[in-house]
Amino acid sequence: MANIPDKKVRAIITGSTGMVGEGVLHECLLSPNVEAVLVINRNPCGVVHPKLKEIILKDFFNFSAIGTEVLGYNACFFCLGISSVGISAEDYYKMTYTLTIGVAHVLSKANPDMTFCYVSGSGTDSSEKGRLAWARVKGKTENDLMKLHFKQVYAFRPGYIHPTPGLKRTNPYYKYITWFYPIGRALFPGMVSTLTEIGQAMIHTVTQGYEKKVLEVKDIVALAKRT
Repeated sequence: MANIPDKKVRAIITGSTGMVGEGVLHECLLSPNVEAVLVINRNPCGVVHPKLKEIILKDFFNFSAIGTEVLGYNACFFCLGISSVGISAEDYYKMTYTLTIGVAHVLSKANPDMTFCYVSGSGTDSSEKGRLAWARVKGKTENDLMKLHFKQVYAFRPGYIHPTPGLKRTNPYYKYITWFYPIGRALFPGMVSTLTEIGQAMIHTVTQGYEKKVLEVKDIVALAKRT
Protein backbone atom coordinates (compact mmCIF):
# COMPACT_ATOMS: atom_id res chain seq x y z
CA MET A 1 0.00 0.00 0.00
CA ALA A 2 1.15 3.53 -0.69
CA ASN A 3 2.43 5.74 2.07
CA ILE A 4 0.05 8.45 3.25
CA PRO A 5 2.38 11.28 4.38
CA ASP A 6 -0.32 13.42 5.99
CA LYS A 7 -1.83 10.58 8.05
CA LYS A 8 -0.75 11.15 11.62
CA VAL A 9 -0.90 8.39 14.20
CA ARG A 10 -2.79 8.82 17.45
CA ALA A 11 -1.96 5.67 19.38
CA ILE A 12 -3.15 3.95 22.51
CA ILE A 13 -0.45 1.71 24.00
CA THR A 14 -0.97 -0.95 26.64
CA GLY A 15 1.86 -2.69 28.46
CA SER A 16 4.32 0.22 28.40
CA THR A 17 5.66 -0.86 31.80
CA GLY A 18 7.00 -4.01 30.10
CA MET A 19 9.92 -4.41 27.74
CA VAL A 20 8.02 -4.54 24.44
CA GLY A 21 5.54 -1.82 25.35
CA GLU A 22 8.28 0.50 26.55
CA GLY A 23 10.16 0.00 23.29
CA VAL A 24 7.07 0.67 21.19
CA LEU A 25 6.32 3.79 23.24
CA HIS A 26 9.91 4.96 22.72
CA GLU A 27 9.56 4.65 18.94
CA CYS A 28 6.22 6.46 18.95
CA LEU A 29 7.62 9.40 20.90
CA LEU A 30 10.55 9.64 18.46
CA SER A 31 8.44 9.35 15.31
CA PRO A 32 7.28 12.50 13.48
CA ASN A 33 4.37 10.42 12.16
CA VAL A 34 2.94 10.02 15.67
CA GLU A 35 1.22 13.10 17.05
CA ALA A 36 -0.31 11.76 20.28
CA VAL A 37 0.08 8.74 22.56
CA LEU A 38 -2.18 7.53 25.33
CA VAL A 39 -0.68 4.87 27.59
CA ILE A 40 -3.01 2.88 29.81
CA ASN A 41 -1.23 1.07 32.62
CA ARG A 42 -1.81 -0.43 36.03
CA ASN A 43 1.23 1.49 37.31
CA PRO A 44 2.95 4.68 36.07
CA CYS A 45 5.40 4.20 33.22
CA GLY A 46 7.68 6.99 34.45
CA VAL A 47 7.90 8.74 31.06
CA VAL A 48 7.10 12.43 30.53
CA HIS A 49 6.73 13.84 27.02
CA PRO A 50 4.61 16.53 25.31
CA LYS A 51 2.91 13.90 23.11
CA LEU A 52 2.13 11.61 26.02
CA LYS A 53 -0.91 11.18 28.24
CA GLU A 54 -1.20 8.41 30.82
CA ILE A 55 -4.21 6.80 32.46
CA ILE A 56 -3.79 4.49 35.44
CA LEU A 57 -6.32 1.67 35.37
CA LYS A 58 -5.97 -0.99 38.02
CA ASP A 59 -8.62 -3.32 36.57
CA PHE A 60 -8.32 -3.95 32.83
CA PHE A 61 -11.39 -6.18 33.04
CA ASN A 62 -13.30 -2.96 33.64
CA PHE A 63 -11.80 -1.16 30.67
CA SER A 64 -15.04 0.62 29.83
CA ALA A 65 -14.59 2.65 33.04
CA ILE A 66 -12.21 4.89 31.08
CA GLY A 67 -15.23 6.14 29.16
CA THR A 68 -14.68 8.80 26.50
CA GLU A 69 -10.93 9.08 27.18
CA VAL A 70 -10.24 6.53 24.41
CA LEU A 71 -12.15 8.41 21.70
CA GLY A 72 -10.28 9.93 18.78
CA TYR A 73 -7.39 7.46 18.48
CA ASN A 74 -6.65 5.63 15.23
CA ALA A 75 -4.25 2.97 16.56
CA CYS A 76 -3.86 0.57 19.46
CA PHE A 77 -0.53 -1.12 20.03
CA PHE A 78 -1.49 -3.87 22.44
CA CYS A 79 1.73 -4.97 24.16
CA LEU A 80 0.19 -6.25 27.38
CA GLY A 81 0.78 -9.91 28.09
CA ILE A 82 2.08 -12.55 30.46
CA SER A 83 4.07 -15.76 30.24
CA SER A 84 2.28 -19.08 30.54
CA VAL A 85 5.07 -20.36 32.80
CA GLY A 86 4.03 -20.88 36.41
CA ILE A 87 0.32 -20.09 36.13
CA SER A 88 -2.74 -22.24 35.62
CA ALA A 89 -4.27 -22.74 32.20
CA GLU A 90 -7.40 -20.95 33.41
CA ASP A 91 -5.50 -17.88 34.57
CA TYR A 92 -3.45 -17.76 31.37
CA TYR A 93 -6.62 -17.91 29.26
CA LYS A 94 -8.23 -15.17 31.34
CA MET A 95 -5.22 -12.84 31.22
CA THR A 96 -4.42 -13.51 27.55
CA TYR A 97 -7.70 -14.09 25.72
CA THR A 98 -10.46 -12.70 27.94
CA LEU A 99 -8.65 -9.50 28.88
CA THR A 100 -7.44 -8.74 25.35
CA ILE A 101 -10.80 -9.33 23.68
CA GLY A 102 -12.58 -7.31 26.36
CA VAL A 103 -10.32 -4.30 25.79
CA ALA A 104 -10.59 -4.69 22.02
CA HIS A 105 -14.40 -4.75 22.13
CA VAL A 106 -14.44 -1.40 23.91
CA LEU A 107 -11.95 0.15 21.50
CA SER A 108 -13.65 -1.19 18.37
CA LYS A 109 -16.93 0.43 19.41
CA ALA A 110 -15.24 3.73 20.31
CA ASN A 111 -12.93 3.91 17.28
CA PRO A 112 -14.01 1.70 14.36
CA ASP A 113 -11.41 3.44 12.15
CA MET A 114 -8.65 2.09 14.41
CA THR A 115 -5.72 -0.13 13.45
CA PHE A 116 -5.19 -2.72 16.21
CA CYS A 117 -1.75 -4.35 16.55
CA TYR A 118 -1.56 -7.32 18.89
CA VAL A 119 1.76 -8.70 20.13
CA SER A 120 1.39 -12.45 19.90
CA GLY A 121 4.49 -14.61 19.47
CA SER A 122 6.40 -16.92 17.19
CA GLY A 123 4.83 -20.37 17.20
CA THR A 124 1.27 -19.17 17.74
CA ASP A 125 -1.25 -21.75 16.54
CA SER A 126 -3.86 -20.26 14.19
CA SER A 127 -5.66 -23.59 13.94
CA GLU A 128 -6.33 -23.55 17.71
CA LYS A 129 -5.84 -27.35 17.66
CA GLY A 130 -2.14 -27.83 18.32
CA ARG A 131 -0.38 -29.51 21.21
CA LEU A 132 0.76 -26.38 23.05
CA ALA A 133 -1.93 -24.73 25.17
CA TRP A 134 -0.37 -21.24 25.12
CA ALA A 135 -0.12 -21.33 21.32
CA ARG A 136 -3.78 -22.31 21.00
CA VAL A 137 -4.86 -19.47 23.28
CA LYS A 138 -2.76 -16.95 21.37
CA GLY A 139 -4.17 -18.29 18.10
CA LYS A 140 -7.74 -17.94 19.31
CA THR A 141 -6.98 -14.41 20.47
CA GLU A 142 -5.57 -13.48 17.06
CA ASN A 143 -8.49 -15.08 15.22
CA ASP A 144 -11.19 -13.42 17.30
CA LEU A 145 -9.53 -10.00 17.19
CA MET A 146 -9.73 -10.16 13.41
CA LYS A 147 -13.50 -10.64 13.62
CA LEU A 148 -14.01 -7.32 15.40
CA HIS A 149 -15.02 -4.11 13.65
CA PHE A 150 -11.65 -2.43 13.39
CA LYS A 151 -10.31 -0.85 10.22
CA GLN A 152 -7.35 -3.25 10.38
CA VAL A 153 -6.02 -5.88 12.78
CA TYR A 154 -2.44 -7.16 12.69
CA ALA A 155 -0.93 -9.95 14.77
CA PHE A 156 2.79 -9.52 15.46
CA ARG A 157 4.71 -12.73 16.04
CA PRO A 158 8.23 -11.82 17.16
CA GLY A 159 10.86 -14.38 18.08
CA TYR A 160 14.04 -13.19 19.76
CA ILE A 161 13.72 -9.43 20.34
CA HIS A 162 16.93 -7.46 20.63
CA PRO A 163 16.40 -4.70 23.21
CA THR A 164 16.77 -0.97 22.64
CA PRO A 165 19.84 0.34 24.51
CA GLY A 166 19.11 2.66 27.40
CA LEU A 167 15.54 1.63 28.15
CA LYS A 168 14.63 0.67 31.71
CA ARG A 169 12.28 -2.29 31.24
CA THR A 170 14.64 -4.69 29.49
CA ASN A 171 14.35 -8.12 31.07
CA PRO A 172 17.41 -8.67 33.35
CA TYR A 173 18.45 -11.94 31.70
CA TYR A 174 19.07 -10.13 28.42
CA LYS A 175 22.49 -9.07 29.66
CA TYR A 176 23.51 -12.71 29.29
CA ILE A 177 22.21 -13.21 25.76
CA THR A 178 22.55 -9.95 23.82
CA TRP A 179 25.86 -11.25 22.43
CA PHE A 180 23.73 -13.64 20.38
CA TYR A 181 22.10 -10.88 18.34
CA PRO A 182 24.61 -10.41 15.46
CA ILE A 183 25.04 -14.16 15.12
CA GLY A 184 21.31 -14.84 15.25
CA ARG A 185 20.55 -12.09 12.79
CA ALA A 186 23.03 -13.52 10.32
CA LEU A 187 22.18 -17.21 10.73
CA PHE A 188 18.48 -17.09 11.64
CA PRO A 189 16.99 -13.94 10.07
CA GLY A 190 13.50 -15.39 10.34
CA MET A 191 13.77 -15.54 14.13
CA VAL A 192 15.48 -12.30 15.16
CA SER A 193 14.28 -8.70 15.14
CA THR A 194 14.97 -5.59 17.19
CA LEU A 195 12.57 -3.82 19.49
CA THR A 196 13.08 -0.73 17.33
CA GLU A 197 11.86 -2.66 14.29
CA ILE A 198 8.72 -3.82 16.11
CA GLY A 199 7.83 -0.25 17.08
CA GLN A 200 8.50 1.13 13.61
CA ALA A 201 6.56 -1.67 11.95
CA MET A 202 3.54 -0.94 14.15
CA ILE A 203 3.61 2.73 13.19
CA HIS A 204 3.84 1.75 9.53
CA THR A 205 0.75 -0.47 9.75
CA VAL A 206 -1.21 2.72 10.36
CA THR A 207 0.47 4.97 7.81
CA GLN A 208 1.05 2.38 5.09
CA GLY A 209 -0.79 -0.83 5.87
CA TYR A 210 0.61 -4.28 5.09
CA GLU A 211 -0.44 -7.07 2.76
CA LYS A 212 -0.48 -9.72 5.52
CA LYS A 213 -2.53 -9.70 8.71
CA VAL A 214 -0.16 -12.03 10.57
CA LEU A 215 3.37 -10.64 10.68
CA GLU A 216 6.15 -13.13 11.28
CA VAL A 217 9.68 -11.88 12.03
CA LYS A 218 10.63 -11.35 8.38
CA ASP A 219 7.45 -9.34 7.82
CA ILE A 220 8.17 -7.18 10.88
CA VAL A 221 11.68 -6.42 9.64
CA ALA A 222 10.49 -5.70 6.08
CA LEU A 223 7.70 -3.38 7.19
CA ALA A 224 10.01 -1.52 9.59
CA LYS A 225 12.35 -0.73 6.68
CA ARG A 226 9.65 0.95 4.61
CA THR A 227 9.85 4.73 4.50
